Amino acid sequence: MLTSLAQGAIVAERFGDGPVDVIALHGWGRTGKDFSTILAGMNALAVHLPGFGSALPPPEPWSPGDYATWLTQGIDPKRPPVIVGHSFGGRIAVRLAAHYPHLVKSMVLTGVPFGKRHSQKKPPLQLRLAKTLHSVGLVTEKRVDKLRQQFGSADYRAAQGVMRQVLVKAVNEDYFDDLARIDHHVELVWGKNDAPAPLTLAEKADSVLAASTLTVVSGSAHLLDQELETALARAITKAVATPLGKADH
Repeated sequence: MLTSLAQGAIVAERFGDGPVDVIALHGWGRTGKDFSTILAGMNALAVHLPGFGSALPPPEPWSPGDYATWLTQGIDPKRPPVIVGHSFGGRIAVRLAAHYPHLVKSMVLTGVPFGKRHSQKKPPLQLRLAKTLHSVGLVTEKRVDKLRQQFGSADYRAAQGVMRQVLVKAVNEDYFDDLARIDHHVELVWGKNDAPAPLTLAEKADSVLAASTLTVVSGSAHLLDQELETALARAITKAVATPLGKADH
């Protein structure tokens, strides 16, 4: 069932009819419907993030931190929920827990690219040259953007307008400093074959976080397949049942 919060500013899929225990944040190019199976039977919200599905894009290029600030208006500080984040949604969850800790009970994360994107090869010479010439005013931004469209990732090519700049901001941020600030318990549920967010990132996050559990799903990759959904539902149920309190150090 579709619902809205904060006077219509936040649109989400609603599960259950009791006080909200869980808020789930979807990945890039996805919607809150991704969590339909995972959150069945729970009292939860799966947010449709601005710029995805039917949700209007943000008014300017938001960073994941801006998305986190936007989300705060829909959270009751007297009843902080478990925050679930997949991929891009996980970036937002990390910013939220680090900067608004009183609004988070604990987290369940999967497939989150915690580090800056590092391409295995340099951008094509044509694009690099155009960027250099643009920096001295000899090539227009329109020309550079056309080359980015030609040579960029599938997500970049698919993104339109302000969302393209949102993507650029997100993939060029690092999240390990914020992970080190987080006191909440974090359940890391990872597909062993995840390529966009390799298991090595989850292992590094597990070593940085104050309190965390890493569960590896051997048959899964980045997207939420049946095995990953089952493991996530189990981790979320555990997090909801755990009493509120800071993680043990």
